[in-house]
Amino acid sequence: MHRGTLLATAIFLGLAALATAEPPSGYWAFQTPADTPPPQSPSSWIRTPVDAFVLAKLDEAGLAPSPEAEPRQLVRRVYLDLTGLPPTPEQVSAFLDDPSPRAYEDLVERLMASPQYGERWALKWLDVVRYADTNGFEQDAFREQAWRYRDYVVRAFQNDKPYDRFLQEQLAGDEMFPGDRDALIATGFLRLGPRHVVGGNQDKEEARQEVLTEIAQSVGSGMLGLTVHCARCHNHKFDPIPQTDYYKLQAFFAPVELEDISIASAEEKSAYEKALESHKARLKPIQDKLAELEQPYKDQAFELNKQTLEPAFLAALETPEDKRSPEQEALAKDAKKQASPKWYEYVPLIPKDVMERRTVLRKQMHAIDLEKPDSPPAAFAVRNTSEEPPTTYVLKIGDYRHKLDPVPAGFLEAVGPLGIDVPQGAEGRRTALAKWITRPEHPLTARVMANRIWQFRMGGGLVDDANNFGLLGGASPSHPELLDFLAENFIQMGWSVKAIDRMVVLSAAYRQSSAIDPAKAAKDADNKLYWRANRRRLEAEAIRDSILAVSGELNSEVGGKPIRIPIEPEIYDLIFTEGEPDNLWSVTPDPAQHNRRSLYLINKRTIRFPLLANFDQPDTMSSCAVRPTSTHALQALAMLNSDFITKQSRAFARRLQKDCGDDRSCQIEQAYALTLARKPTQEERSLAAEFFADNETRLSDFCLALVNRNEFVYRP
Repeated sequence: MHRGTLLATAIFLGLAALATAEPPSGYWAFQTPADTPPPQSPSSWIRTPVDAFVLAKLDEAGLAPSPEAEPRQLVRRVYLDLTGLPPTPEQVSAFLDDPSPRAYEDLVERLMASPQYGERWALKWLDVVRYADTNGFEQDAFREQAWRYRDYVVRAFQNDKPYDRFLQEQLAGDEMFPGDRDALIATGFLRLGPRHVVGGNQDKEEARQEVLTEIAQSVGSGMLGLTVHCARCHNHKFDPIPQTDYYKLQAFFAPVELEDISIASAEEKSAYEKALESHKARLKPIQDKLAELEQPYKDQAFELNKQTLEPAFLAALETPEDKRSPEQEALAKDAKKQASPKWYEYVPLIPKDVMERRTVLRKQMHAIDLEKPDSPPAAFAVRNTSEEPPTTYVLKIGDYRHKLDPVPAGFLEAVGPLGIDVPQGAEGRRTALAKWITRPEHPLTARVMANRIWQFRMGGGLVDDANNFGLLGGASPSHPELLDFLAENFIQMGWSVKAIDRMVVLSAAYRQSSAIDPAKAAKDADNKLYWRANRRRLEAEAIRDSILAVSGELNSEVGGKPIRIPIEPEIYDLIFTEGEPDNLWSVTPDPAQHNRRSLYLINKRTIRFPLLANFDQPDTMSSCAVRPTSTHALQALAMLNSDFITKQSRAFARRLQKDCGDDRSCQIEQAYALTLARKPTQEERSLAAEFFADNETRLSDFCLALVNRNEFVYRP
């Protein structure tokens, strides 16, 4: 037999064996974390308790940790990790010149207290929960109020909201904390998945089942770290999750109705109504002129379209209204709808001189439309139905048309109820689920988040797949005692993300150099034992934000509506809309807003900003626990030739000229300080001098080269 065939057969048989075997009854993920004290060690290397666990594993493998990173590398690392932005030369100097033995600890505290810390963590959480500003699929409609959830997440991490409260608000904020505006906004979590909304007739039961499926997946992956959704069509093949458990989880959300719930004051509503009336009054004269100008050509197109109707529809439409039978009334109504022309059917009929007048009117209309008043504040949220909640059934192969046995709302059998009762009415189901998930005894919740914190800072999780603590997610942690220690301390420290984050970032393990030692790599090539720091590329958003920061163009405003920035012409035609070509993408009018952090750019599911997409920004259709790091030609093209990078390179050059005048040596020194937080080497100075020796070379070209350095886009 061919070796490839043998390998495929072995893999198949291995997976089949897993699929038919229940995980062992003592499977670690379903056991309450043990109270595990750090290993005793006299080593002076240990700075926080996590180091004792790391060092114990290194000792077992005959490995030693790497030396501490150089101060310039360390300060750049911690700025990028905690804020997503590079340090300024002044910030680097302040750290290097601080004689205090607590200089690093004080720096970490300042960064954790900065607004950028909340933005940085929000980017991570929004990847996990699949946040986007649109629904996805064909229409990809805009979610006008969804950005309030994004800002809620920023505030939650910035203010170190206890993680158990954070989850409770997202699952049942309306039930558990009535009257709390933030808690209501938090329930937008249940609506974050893609939603298939189409015009015309729609199977409401099918659409409803899709919503419940998305919610169950978000809760399973994001909060429990389990692939519960794999049990939608059959019992889970690898984990102890029967199909009934999946639908019991769905049943918690059976009473939920999706709704944008007003949180506006009477004054805000009144002001909006007045502003809207004024806006409509400004638009109406232009709209009337457009309608009058276009009507003859719409009529022509209508007559042309009539000729394509089936005979019965055409006959009904041409029968006088007072002589139509009830059947003809229905046919005529449908026929009129079919024959009504779209813009692309009547616009080609408009003569050139009339089209010129029409273009002027439409530009005026769009300019006014950009000033349309914002809708009154509302929470992109959920509420419980006022009626009896529908019965939840187990569905054969996940098909809503093939109902099997009814099931009540209930917890995963592998974990048990943990002393929580479940109401079966509309009120209180989600509260019960929220309390169950955040019980200190729950074996998964604290572990899952502790693992995310570790993975975010250390570049690799103690559990390989942060969204899957089941058999296929890595089977067991690399450091099980450390994971349990972090989970237990997470709970004991009041579910404080900052407390665990601080413990990791202050550790000696975190502060190590990222240099590769071939001898150590031979024993642990993937650095599973953390004998060095993981050098890794910045996320797409951090790359863009860093470029804006060094160019001096970054707008640090926090929060607010999503920003639409200009997009490349070749992308323009890909945007799906029912509008006309001259209004597909209404750019945010204020140019200063275009330089906001990438977190605040509109996240549209069906169209992506090329720079962000090229550097692996998630598609928001699936939960992203860890971003991939790809390398391909489009990245270089975007970083060398895009309109954005050209504009920012010029802005960077202007900044250097402002700081240094025409002093070339100063420009080179300052450019390296801004981009790489260090001085150029002698070789780099020589190369720069050689670069500028060509009279054709512009300072902006030098700036472009620096932001294309590997060292710039990688966290040291």
